[in-house]
This record gives sequence, structure tokens and C-alpha cells, in this order.
Amino acid sequence: MEEEQKASPRRNVLIGLGGLYGATTLTNNNSIAYGAPVPIPDLSSCVIPPSGLPKPLQAIEPAISCCPPISSNIIDFKFPTFEKLKIRPAAQLVNDDYFAKYDKALKLMKALPDDDPRSFKQQANIHCAYCVGGYTYPYLDNPKVELSVHKSWLFVPFHRWYIYFYERILGSLINDPTFAIPFWNWDAPDGMQIPSIFTNPNSSLYDAKRDPKHQPPTLIDLDFNKDEPNPNLSVETNLCTMYKQMIRNSKTWKQFHGCPYRAGDKPDPGAGSLETSPHNHIHLWSGDPRECNREDMGHFYSSGRDPLFYALHGNVDRMWSIWKTFGGKAKDPVDNDWLESSFLFYDENKNLVKVKVKDSVDEKKLGYVYQDVEIPWKNYKPKLSSRVKSKGKSSTQRPSRKFVDKFPIVLDSVVSINVKRPKKSRSQKEKEDEEEVLEIDRIEFDNSIDVKFDVFVNDDDDKVIGPENTEFAGTFVSLRHTHGHEKNTTKKSIVTCLVLGLTDLLEDLKAEDDDSIVVTLVPRYGGNGVKIGGINIAFDH
Repeated sequence: MEEEQKASPRRNVLIGLGGLYGATTLTNNNSIAYGAPVPIPDLSSCVIPPSGLPKPLQAIEPAISCCPPISSNIIDFKFPTFEKLKIRPAAQLVNDDYFAKYDKALKLMKALPDDDPRSFKQQANIHCAYCVGGYTYPYLDNPKVELSVHKSWLFVPFHRWYIYFYERILGSLINDPTFAIPFWNWDAPDGMQIPSIFTNPNSSLYDAKRDPKHQPPTLIDLDFNKDEPNPNLSVETNLCTMYKQMIRNSKTWKQFHGCPYRAGDKPDPGAGSLETSPHNHIHLWSGDPRECNREDMGHFYSSGRDPLFYALHGNVDRMWSIWKTFGGKAKDPVDNDWLESSFLFYDENKNLVKVKVKDSVDEKKLGYVYQDVEIPWKNYKPKLSSRVKSKGKSSTQRPSRKFVDKFPIVLDSVVSINVKRPKKSRSQKEKEDEEEVLEIDRIEFDNSIDVKFDVFVNDDDDKVIGPENTEFAGTFVSLRHTHGHEKNTTKKSIVTCLVLGLTDLLEDLKAEDDDSIVVTLVPRYGGNGVKIGGINIAFDH
């Protein structure tokens, strides 16, 4: 094991509260850095209903529970034994025999009693409990610290464990330990629609609560703006989104995994690139807009009820494996607080198992790999928009910007900010040692609404900017999943951040020698309730 990762000093310049000031923390979300791994939740204090359940549902079904059966016996995880690695297939490539096997396994899971921890109801409830305020744990003088696995460095490993046990339960129910769940290959052209195995109404893999307009062969929108049409959607724009999120915005572990989240911290310190987009976009795109909360996939309390969820996260998990092949700084954290963070899951034998992040980092030790398919987005680097003039109204156009120089700001309109760079004209070695990043800090909003805003760098007013363009630095997307923060019973707001890569972007813009950049924030939905506390440029190892 590498030496424990220390918090590295970072040089940055922050624009906030009307002025410039020096070294800061990434976000003010956590007032105290306790420095301990996140422990397992206290199942006996599981919240009914979970604090993040949508208020209309709390009124209709006040006793709704996402809590699992309680067991007094917790066992530690042991790596599985196997003769050869399972291969998780791309969903669009499976044959009829595979579909029949998965359909049978899921039917058996759905037929189990609701109080069986292996049942589909209980598997779906896992996401509800861990992600919308169902769990707490005692820490120091606080007996009920809220636990959440989204918008932090726990997102990717938690979901790896989640679908690992889901897969093992399915295999056990059909007496096939070699059974492997499929992944939704939404990052490649032939997988950019809902896989057909999930669309048969007579199949256990079907869920009626999906957007009827997004059934095959409708192309998925990896930059989805909800009800606003996207006339520029194409396979190419989706591939550029993948390049941007997996390469340009994932140079370091903090960019990819998300911000540290330690014992005692408030939830949501900051999501990694993959969670923000395309993951959140796909959840919203798949959910049914006719439902109050875009169920099932459009809200975290209900998303586990759709079998499509597990295929979505199969590909999220695959992206983790792919990312670590890129070299450079694309390496997992070695911080002990990450490695030792732990979760609880029931296995195929109804045992309550304690797992740790450190045991999830190598999928081969867990007994599986992914089918080897093409990764075309590696070659879809966004291009400059300098010669692309606007030809009329589209989803990517916006009103002329207004410049601001004081914070906080309410994102009720398009705003631009001149952001000074701490250092310009960096050498190649400096770029290899540290990634220049844009940090949008102290993003505060009511988490009972969906929120999205795009971030442009050095763009022009009269240009159509989309994911295929260099100037499109990235996007912030948050699904509604309110939290019951302590002493906060009226407004369930969160404070989080967004980190975007600048090194490659500034090279492509030929702006490496510039003293400052112009950052433009473009609200897409939920902007009226969004407050931005500051914007800074930093350097990340």
C-alpha cells in the first residue's frame, strides 16, 4: 500500500465577497475536518420515512420505509473464490439465452417476500436508504450524523459494491455463480438507446415508469436539459461529452471520484466528473416526466426500482476500470479515510456483510471484468467554435452575458466573471505535476429541486456552444434528493462545489499565456434557487 495520502498545499486565487484572497479550502461545506473514515450506518436508527423522501409522498405515505431487515450478526467481507473471471456483457450484444436467464433470475428475485433482504424490493431500498437520508451513524458527540454516498468520493465504490451483491444474489437464485449482469453501453454509438432487453412489457426487466418519448430507437442525450429540446443532439455530441468528462475533467482522483467525505462531515462536499455527467443526465433522461418526481429513475429514492438502474451503474463501474488505464495522475486515492470507509450489504445467503472501499478497487479480485468493446470517445476531442455562428434559436443559445465581480451571486440569469490565474505559461513538467482546475465553490440550493447550469470559458456571445466545443468546460447537474440536515427542518439546502479541468482546455484555446479567463455560467433549470459563493483557479495533484 502506498504511503497515506496527505492533504497537499494548493495555490489558488479566489474571487469572492467582492475581492481576491489567497489559499482557501475547496468548500465551506464542512467546518471541521475530523479525519476519519465514514463508518457503517446504524441500521437500528434507520429513518422512517427517510428524510429525503419527497414531501408529497411523506404526506400520502408517512410510514414508507426504505429500511432493511435488522441483523445482530455482521460479518466481514471475504473475497470470492472462482475458477475464472465472469464477463459482464454489453446489454445491446446479449443473445436470447442470456435474456431468458436474466429474466428468470429477476423474476425469482421479485417473487421473494418483501422482508427478505435479497428481494427486489429490498435491493431497490438500498439506494433509497443510503442516498436520501435513511441512514445515520454516531460520531463523537453527535449520535446521528447523516450518511449519504452521492456528491463525494464514495459514489463510485459504493455503487460497485451495490451491484456486486445484486449480481451475486441473482446468480444464486438460478444456481449459476457465473452469471454476470449486463452494462448499458451508453458511451458507444450502438448502445446510445435503452437496450431492447429492458423494453419488453412482459419481462421482469421492464419498468413502466420511464419517459415514453425516450423508448428505442430514441438517441440518449448525455447533456440532457429536461424538457428543453436539443436540436443539436447527435452521436458526436455524446461522444464529445464522454471525452470531456472522462479525459479533460478527470485528470486527478479528485476530479474523477469527487471531494473527500470523512466521518462527521455534512453530505455532498462535491461530486466527481462522472457522477455529475453523464450519470445524472441519464437518470433524468430515463425517468418519467409524467410522474411528480420523474420516477423511477429521476429520483434517488425510487431509481433502484427500475432494472435499468443496475445496467446504468454497470457502465459507471466500467468507466472506473477504464479511467485507471489512462496513466498519469489517473490513480485512486491512497487516503486511509477513503480506503477504510465502509458500508453494509446483505449477500446471497442473507448474511449482513461489512465491506470497505479498499476491497473494491480491483474488480478482478471481485471476480469479474467487462466485455471488451470499442471506446470511440477517446478520439472525440471537442473543437473550437470560432467559426460556428448562431443561425437561430436553439437549446444551446443564451441571452447576452452580464459581468459580475462580487459574490455570492444568485444564478437567475447568465453571468460572466473575469477570473485571474495564479500562474500562466506553465512548463510541460508543471502541467504533468499539477492539473490546473476551475473550482466553482459554495454552490448552495434547495436540494428538493433538480438543478443544472453549464460552464463556458472564453466563449463569444454570438456562438452556439455545446459539448462538442472546446469552450464548453463542463456542467453541474443535481437530482433532487433532499437531506434532513441537523437543525434544519424548514429548508433542506446543501452546499457543494464543482471542479473542472483547465490544462487541456487552455491549450486548445491558446490561452496558456493569458493572465485571466472569462467564465460564464448558464442556468438550464433550477437556477433561481442557486447561489454561487465564489470561483477560483487552483492546482491539483
